[in-house]
Amino acid sequence: MIKNQILSAVRHVLRPLVRMLLRNGITWQEFAELGKEVFVQVARDDYGIQGRPTNTARVALITGLGRREVTRVKDVLLGERARGESAPSRISQILSAWYLDPQFLDTSGKPAVLPAVGDGPSMATLLRLHAGDSPHGAIIKELEELALVERVPAGFRVLSREYIRSPTDPDMVRQACTAMHDHAATIAYNLDAKRRGPARFERMATQLSLPRRHLRDFENYLQAEGQVFLERIDHWLTSHAPGETTVETSDRNLRVGVGMYLICQSQQGKQA
Repeated sequence: MIKNQILSAVRHVLRPLVRMLLRNGITWQEFAELGKEVFVQVARDDYGIQGRPTNTARVALITGLGRREVTRVKDVLLGERARGESAPSRISQILSAWYLDPQFLDTSGKPAVLPAVGDGPSMATLLRLHAGDSPHGAIIKELEELALVERVPAGFRVLSREYIRSPTDPDMVRQACTAMHDHAATIAYNLDAKRRGPARFERMATQLSLPRRHLRDFENYLQAEGQVFLERIDHWLTSHAPGETTVETSDRNLRVGVGMYLICQSQQGKQA
């Protein structure tokens, strides 16, 4: 029962994460490989005996992965084996073929304008070879919406070889991932029946049916009050930080703080 509840909660948590991944061209294969690495790493680090890493057989038992796969992933984590090349998405495969496959190039070696149909070089041929079982109409519509191809009188012209859904700022990604990690770590600690200390502070203040016309007022209110609160927290942390002449061992120093974020979701569960 509790396992089903946890899986349901994780599915809920993954929705915004997967949304971010898809916007930035991350495929299921890349996510699955990453998941294997994290499962193996946590199993090795958290379930060892007397401070030693967990052995391969126990990691396989805990994670459900085969011993050979655990060994492969462990070698990747230790830097003893190179990570395999990520499987490209369907769209990336289509674009690469259009730019590299001689049958889809013109006489100057550049991507040719492809007619919609035909037994020779055509959009239909390109998609038949590289779109898998995805409906061709849906693929073409997606390519157009992403401004990767355009319709011309002679058929279709490719506009870009790169498939990147959004030019996300790397610093914003790092900051967002840090925030998600910190919140998840606090929740995981509080749900750990074997934790040695009291639960860490983790609270929410929400209203399930706020009229949309008040959203901007609440955003402004949170911006002002939240900034004042965080500045008070920052002042407290700064005043308790060790001075330059204070000698403290690194294992006694902790990264501590508090995070705040705006919750805004429609009653259908979508981002407002």
